[in-house]
Amino acid sequence: MIPEKSARVTELETRLKAFMAEHIYPNEARLFREAEELGPFATYPVMEELKPKARTAGLWNLFLPDSDKGAGLSNLEYGHLCEIMGRSLLAPEVFNCNAPDTGNMEVIERYGREEDKERWLKPLLAGEIRSCFAMTEPAVASSDATNIQAEITRDGDDYVINAHKWYTTGASNPATKICIFMGKTDPGNPDRHKQQSMILVPMDTPGITVTRSLPVFGYYGVPDRASEVVFENVRVPAENILLGEGRGFEIAQGRLGPGRIHHCMRLIGLAERTLEDMIDRALQRVAFGKSVADQGVTRERIAEARIMIDQCRLLTLHAAHKMDTVGNKEARAEIAMIKIAVPNMACQVTDWAIQVFGGGGTGNDFGTAMSYAIARVLRLADGPDEVHRDQLARMEIKKRKGINHPGWTRMETKRGLPPQS
Repeated sequence: MIPEKSARVTELETRLKAFMAEHIYPNEARLFREAEELGPFATYPVMEELKPKARTAGLWNLFLPDSDKGAGLSNLEYGHLCEIMGRSLLAPEVFNCNAPDTGNMEVIERYGREEDKERWLKPLLAGEIRSCFAMTEPAVASSDATNIQAEITRDGDDYVINAHKWYTTGASNPATKICIFMGKTDPGNPDRHKQQSMILVPMDTPGITVTRSLPVFGYYGVPDRASEVVFENVRVPAENILLGEGRGFEIAQGRLGPGRIHHCMRLIGLAERTLEDMIDRALQRVAFGKSVADQGVTRERIAEARIMIDQCRLLTLHAAHKMDTVGNKEARAEIAMIKIAVPNMACQVTDWAIQVFGGGGTGNDFGTAMSYAIARVLRLADGPDEVHRDQLARMEIKKRKGINHPGWTRMETKRGLPPQS
């Protein structure tokens, strides 16, 4: 049973929707224009103009659960607000609620030293700097994170890092000053899940090169600034290691649970807005003598889209409620389910919208192409569908193995079925 929205969440929703209407939606075209004209290695003026307005409006750092550094909302409470922000690709960063900064801030708050919090968390919470997260590598299948080959080697009071990373979100942003880096400190450990560690790496450390910005379906810089980064003999103090050597997977699980649910709630907002745009377009266009909205295939798709969006919203809110009540570990099946269901839903809804928009839906005029690009990439980010399906299936099989059932032949008899010859 999902609890009703609190009065506080309802009030924040009202303020957030008003801010979106006044400041976010009218500036979306400007964001895309600035991103195209200035490129992925620039600061976009529209972002910097809107952030102080969001902070003044009290719509800042809403994501941090159970923390005195943010709004102190639960995962469930934040989920309702995250959906609203997800309606626009401009919005999350304006409210300081964008990936990967949200996950990185949670990691530093949970696992960083007081010095780390002062040096990195404080300016991140203030929106004065940005961060990136370096995990995926081009040379290995990074969906199995034990494959990661990045080297973190102890040398006296320092660690020396050598690696080739890509899809390092946020690395090309000139405001990005700190990287959370995942690599191997103990490659010979027989437990493959204790070979990895995470370490804080200042981006101005000698030996770091952001070699290029990576396009996502041809889009550079919006909204994630995926980048390729080379680390060559990068030397950082040993105290920058997070939680200790061999704890990388433990940190990753703590980081990715909330991150996955944030992605899903934002995608639900994006899908909801896409459906609205699809209906509006269908009402405006006439084909074969009647409105596109009156075509049977369009109505069927609108109905299916409504069902799929609402199903995913309820599943995601249920996962958030379970995270709040029994913890991320106990909610891992629900988190896996939403990470599979929501991006696939958003891809399908957006694909149907593109069909309604026609050729224009494949371009940049209506936002449908960019929406599809984001939805499609999230079938890979934070673990591909196949990994989550495998994990979910393993959990289901394990539950059945733990039941002392009498076996299939006796079950047939119990259910009144004739025995098999």
